[in-house]
Amino acid sequence: MSDNNDILNDILNETANNNTEPEKEIPNDVHETHEEFPREPEYHEKTEEPQTPTVPEEQREARRSQPKRSVQGSRPIEHPAHPKKKKKKKKKRRSNRLPGVLILVTLIFGISIISSLVIISFGKDMLGIGKSEETHVIVIPDGATTEEVALMLLEDEIIKSSDAFKLFAQLRNKEMTYVSGEHFVRPNMPYETIIDELTKVPTEEMGESIQVTFPEGTNLIDAANILEKNHICDAEEFIFYFNAGGFGIEFEDRLPVDTSMKFEKMEGYLFPDTYFFYENSKPEEVCQKIYYNFDTKMNGEFTVGKKHYETRYERMEDLNMNLDELITLASIVQKEAATADVMNDVASVFKNRLENSDEFPLLQSDPTSNYSKDVVRPNIEYLNETLIDAYDTYKSPGLPPGAICNPGIEAIDAVLTNKKTDYYYFIANINTNETFFFETLEEHEQKQDEIEQSYIDAEYNE
Repeated sequence: MSDNNDILNDILNETANNNTEPEKEIPNDVHETHEEFPREPEYHEKTEEPQTPTVPEEQREARRSQPKRSVQGSRPIEHPAHPKKKKKKKKKRRSNRLPGVLILVTLIFGISIISSLVIISFGKDMLGIGKSEETHVIVIPDGATTEEVALMLLEDEIIKSSDAFKLFAQLRNKEMTYVSGEHFVRPNMPYETIIDELTKVPTEEMGESIQVTFPEGTNLIDAANILEKNHICDAEEFIFYFNAGGFGIEFEDRLPVDTSMKFEKMEGYLFPDTYFFYENSKPEEVCQKIYYNFDTKMNGEFTVGKKHYETRYERMEDLNMNLDELITLASIVQKEAATADVMNDVASVFKNRLENSDEFPLLQSDPTSNYSKDVVRPNIEYLNETLIDAYDTYKSPGLPPGAICNPGIEAIDAVLTNKKTDYYYFIANINTNETFFFETLEEHEQKQDEIEQSYIDAEYNE
């Protein structure tokens, strides 16, 4: 039995020895290349060739079977047929506070800019920087307060903020009493200068105060000569500034744009009244005072029958008239009416003719002919027969292109009253100051003969 076991062990050992191959010797240089990449060849000198280590064929085969690696050697190059799934990066949550901070910063920045602009704007307004140089007339009532004065200045566009003006006035630490009457101020004046102007009493530096009266029916040239005669301002300069206008008075916005056929653009708007001017005044200041007076009268209340109007402008618009038509017709009434009590009837005659132009194409007013030949013709630089004839209502139909004088308030109100009559003719007796009205031409001619005979009789008796 022991002999059999010995034989079996010998067979197993022999078999094990046959399956075991002898260990091969690996060169030393191969053991040194167990790194992921072969070492780069060393360069000893620029002129020497790089030394290439020799690798056995078995080692080369082993390398070829290994997966290829990237250029950087960080990881193996993946086969395009088997892309590696990328891990999704977790999104970082944005802070909810960031939008709120941005909105707050933007809001603060916007408020700062707006505040700066407001401060700069008020500062420029207080100093009068970059504002108009036009002179405005301000009429201060008795006992006016700073608030009332501030509103007046704001309405006339002298200042841009009544609150800023009131604050400035309070910070002056001076007792102020606004002097009633007319004052001339400009938007480019600083607040300090405006307040000084409105609180000071006129001194002798302004010159002597002169009373001037313009009678109803005077024309613009005669009014200018009155001013020059009283040493208030030069006549030609006054006419220039008066026709130029542009003083920011309300009625100026109602004037016609086309004035090419007018002899004097602003004839009719010099309101007849008594004024007080200073010697050697600026002509534009004189013009503004007259403009202001005209606008004040037109803004006055008006009542006809049982109907009341807040202003004469409202009544004018109710009659479907514009301002130039009203003043032009009123100027004819002013010159034609011997007395104020017949102005309503005189106005009705011309209104009836204008409304029945087919039967009465011409107004046939003697004062218009007189203005044409006595005022227009001798005072135009170049002879213009078209312009001259346009003012003569015996030659041209309808109203003349402009007023023939400066009418008073009675003549203006007579046109606004719009009395209804059947009159188309009238004639006045100069000796008796009587005016007679007729519906037909025959009645008119008959009365005309009687009046002419009375003139002859009066001359004979003398």
